[in-house]
Amino acid sequence: MIELNPDLIVFLILIFSWLEYSWELYLSLRQLKIYKTNNEIPEELKEMLNEETFRKARLYGIDKSKFRMIKEFWSITFTSVILYKRWIYTAWQTSEDIAESFNIDLSQEILISCIFMTFVTLFNFVINMPFTIYGVFVLEEKHGFNKQTVWFFIKDQLKSLLLSLIITLPIISASIYIIMLGGNMFVVWLWLFTTVATLILLMIYPSVIAPLFDKFVPLPEGSLRTGIENLASKLKFPLSQVFIVEGSKRSAHSNAYFSGLFGAKRIVLFDTLVEKYDEEKKLTTGCTEDEILGILAHELGHWSLSHIYKSISLTELNLLLLFTAFGLLFKYPLLYTSIGFPDNQEPIIIGLIVVLQMILAPYNAILSYFATALSRKFEFEADNFAVSLSYANELKSALMKLGKDNLDYPIYDKLYSAWYHSHPTLLHRIENINKHISDKKSD
Repeated sequence: MIELNPDLIVFLILIFSWLEYSWELYLSLRQLKIYKTNNEIPEELKEMLNEETFRKARLYGIDKSKFRMIKEFWSITFTSVILYKRWIYTAWQTSEDIAESFNIDLSQEILISCIFMTFVTLFNFVINMPFTIYGVFVLEEKHGFNKQTVWFFIKDQLKSLLLSLIITLPIISASIYIIMLGGNMFVVWLWLFTTVATLILLMIYPSVIAPLFDKFVPLPEGSLRTGIENLASKLKFPLSQVFIVEGSKRSAHSNAYFSGLFGAKRIVLFDTLVEKYDEEKKLTTGCTEDEILGILAHELGHWSLSHIYKSISLTELNLLLLFTAFGLLFKYPLLYTSIGFPDNQEPIIIGLIVVLQMILAPYNAILSYFATALSRKFEFEADNFAVSLSYANELKSALMKLGKDNLDYPIYDKLYSAWYHSHPTLLHRIENINKHISDKKSD
């Protein structure tokens, strides 16, 4: 029988991490081969895509794929060094040193945990910044999508960092307190707390958090607004407001969504979604009003079919399972000594990181695969809902235009798509819509 020891635990964690990385690298190489070798526009898209757009989509896909592979190799290598060198304990010691410099007693575990998370967050922010800068100002800039100025980017990053700390530190503090005082029932109390916290964040995001990053203005009166209101009324969707968000200040990519968890909801359209003539690209981008209604029929399909509530329910069930596993494992001393902590020093925040992110990594990978598959199922169902409302042609046309505007290369390896894509590919969605159009005609 193999005897567990600290080095073996780290070795097993690293083995799985590198196996997962190797699998995803294999998938990325399969997709990269498709980018490089498929030069034929699919028959279904020949009316919408020309050779030049298809070529640009291929090159964009190749650049994104190479960038992703380099970034993931850096991530797995750096994570391996952190575990091998026991730098998590070094970060904890640094946090204790910072606490002592502010005359904070080392017995104040919650305060030291907050310092630790702040230190780790800032460290990751700095370490990953070169990749973030390259992604925005080199890759996205090269392919015509970046619209951010340097000052806008700096403000955006600093706001994201500050907001992350403002949200996570109180939640972490409360979670540690619950684990300390919750007794044998702490898993239930921790789960209830995180559930309430998640629901509160979902409720305040549209009106409090999102406006910190983008400007939202009401959609002016006109035929588009009237069409949206009529569609919402037909479905008894509790619409409170329709907004245009100035997404063009950040990117040329397009989107539309609805927000609001309970009660009245708002519909948000990116300004890049609305049809206009792009002077820079010398072509028309965006969608017509009917096509936008087709997209919104899809989005309201998610609401009508309760996809949001189903997803939240599954997420909460998963959280309960994760916290139960944590409750069973976090008292094992080997979890702490394996990453460099001395005997009898077992900070709760470290236990959370080791159990939820490292020990349960295989479970998280499998769950992610099934969650991705479920998301694709929901997307097909929402498309079918839009078709049932007689928006089949409008949705199909809108999807093709968005694919063209976003340089979405339409051909994907099946294994790559199954592992990564939360949305069906453009060709699969068009095939599904055409099938439903054909079925309706035959009825």
